Amino acid sequence: MDLARGKRLLLATHAGGVGRAALVSRLATGAIFAAFGASKFTNHASEVHSFRTYGLPSPDAFVYFIGVIETAGGVLLIIGQAMRLAALVLSGDMVGAIAIAGVKEGGVLNLGLAPALLATMLFLLWAGSGPVALDQRLLGNQDRERVAARG
Repeated sequence: MDLARGKRLLLATHAGGVGRAALVSRLATGAIFAAFGASKFTNHASEVHSFRTYGLPSPDAFVYFIGVIETAGGVLLIIGQAMRLAALVLSGDMVGAIAIAGVKEGGVLNLGLAPALLATMLFLLWAGSGPVALDQRLLGNQDRERVAARG
């Protein structure tokens, strides 16, 4: 398989109702992840305390690491850039939240929101970014440039 075809498969997205659902899902979950990620920095001491109760090593560094993943992943979902990679990484983040925080303390966030976010990330991995995604725009520009170069 050539690189261009592999890139198209990676960026493939469903159209119609599935595409619109993917767009809404990616925007909503992107905002949620970005907000929760930002809270790892704005409420750092509280987050470190929580991570310490989960028994995680180096909770201070871990909070920063998860904060970067959630903030960057959320922004990537919102703009639709590297969306499937972001959804894959954020899926792992949610598996960790469920397995660690969910088991340790339960609660609506860990056993309600985290599984819902995980399910949405799995949907986005299948459906693609939907319309109005930077990935789709860049792919479209590359296709137009390739056609123009062939003349």
